[in-house]
Amino acid sequence: MAEHLRAAGHEIDDLGTDSDAPVDYPAFCAAAARAVVRGDADLAVVLGGSGQGEQMAANKVHGARAALCYDELTARLAREHNDANVLSLGARLLGDTRALSIVDTFLATPFGGDRHVARVEQLHAIEAEECGGEKDR
Repeated sequence: MAEHLRAAGHEIDDLGTDSDAPVDYPAFCAAAARAVVRGDADLAVVLGGSGQGEQMAANKVHGARAALCYDELTARLAREHNDANVLSLGARLLGDTRALSIVDTFLATPFGGDRHVARVEQLHAIEAEECGGEKDR
């Protein structure tokens, strides 16, 4: 995936593991989400077996809006409607070609704005309340 993204002109900061050995993924996913929230990255992609736990870990970071996507439509809607800033993918559930197409769609789709702005702000307000007050996005 990194090779595909570099070939498309994207700058990659790989925060993941260096092997295929099983690891505890939460710290890696949180690091990717933190990079986005800090402004060190525009968007992030986290990968795991199903993508579920990876999405949950990334969403624990205040300001992350991680979306588990399993096709191009969910990737497009996650960006257009929810301004998702982290894409989660399940490697056991997707073939390479489909996964790359989902990533390309996610990266190419802008936030739709308009009526969706209020909804994203409501998500932020819930997050701020749950975190004990207003914090940087």
